[in-house]
Amino acid sequence: MLDPVTLTADLIACPSVTPRDAGALDVLSTALESIGFAVESFWSGEAPDGPIRNLFATRGTGAPHFAFAGHTDVVPATPEAFIPTIRGALLHGRGAVDMKGAIAAFAAAAARVPDHRGTISLIITGDEEGPATHGTVALIDWMAARGIRPDLCLVGEPTSERQLGDTIKIGRRGSVNMWIDVAGTQGHVAYPHLADNPIPRLTAILTAVQALALDDGTDWFQPSNLEVTDITVGNPAANVIPAHAAARLNIRFNDLHRGDALVARVRDIVIAHGGTLTAKVSGEAFLTEPGPLVDRVAAAIRTAAGIDPVLSTGGGTSDARFLSRLCPVVEFGLLNATMHKQDEAVATADLHALTDIYAEILRTTLP
Repeated sequence: MLDPVTLTADLIACPSVTPRDAGALDVLSTALESIGFAVESFWSGEAPDGPIRNLFATRGTGAPHFAFAGHTDVVPATPEAFIPTIRGALLHGRGAVDMKGAIAAFAAAAARVPDHRGTISLIITGDEEGPATHGTVALIDWMAARGIRPDLCLVGEPTSERQLGDTIKIGRRGSVNMWIDVAGTQGHVAYPHLADNPIPRLTAILTAVQALALDDGTDWFQPSNLEVTDITVGNPAANVIPAHAAARLNIRFNDLHRGDALVARVRDIVIAHGGTLTAKVSGEAFLTEPGPLVDRVAAAIRTAAGIDPVLSTGGGTSDARFLSRLCPVVEFGLLNATMHKQDEAVATADLHALTDIYAEILRTTLP
């Protein structure tokens, strides 16, 4: 059997700040192989965003194929954060909740359910906290080349808010970043007829963009929102009309929209005012409607923890945005109160409780 607290501590001790693996997947591989998983790993990408080490592990054959997805990479921290330390009821260390603890809990849960029908797999990347270009996307391509496609997927992101089990994510909004550039002609402020100030055109663009009517939300999603996140002119002189003005904005959008369609709407406005636009869609919105997967996860939480979870689509993006292309996906994991914080920590009792819940999910999904 695997102890989720010990395995979490062993993973924390690996300073796997994106894109470094730092031995984290070796620790996980050893644990999984000890409970009968076949483990394969590969590297993808090149510097500066790579190379990234990814892992795919499987046990059993045939359908149904239940996948657990997660990431061993973490955001930067001081060296002390990679010394796992138990103080009282808490295990401290970078990645404790986001999300080495959930990975350890799922491995421990799989150890408790050695006999099952179908297939259990783990889809684990070292590139979720960074650009996410050589991680889960590369794993999906690797799986496709081998004809591997799960039927259901659980992502172990820290979704719980006040107590373990209170929230399941059944979808996420999409995200698109856009950069607006407006060129002008530099000149003296006393001779405006000899210059072309780009700032009025930029402000006109931003006024029109912020006036866009996106939507009023849906049954499962809050309204889409557009936020201007930066305005740059870079003009150090008070008596000079600048030659350039720029802005950046982000739209978090629900499943009424597609990223490319939103980009087209904003680009039309930008072009009409003489500017240029570049954009990057980080992920599309997705929704897993309440059904067999959601019901099983919720029922397992009720059975193992005695809690009725809330179904939510709030929060930022995760790798579920990629995995949702393959099969129904939900996210469920530890409390998110300390993720990315200086003193990230998980209750050791929650690691054992999460193991109980994951084991119940496996028993009911692969009886």
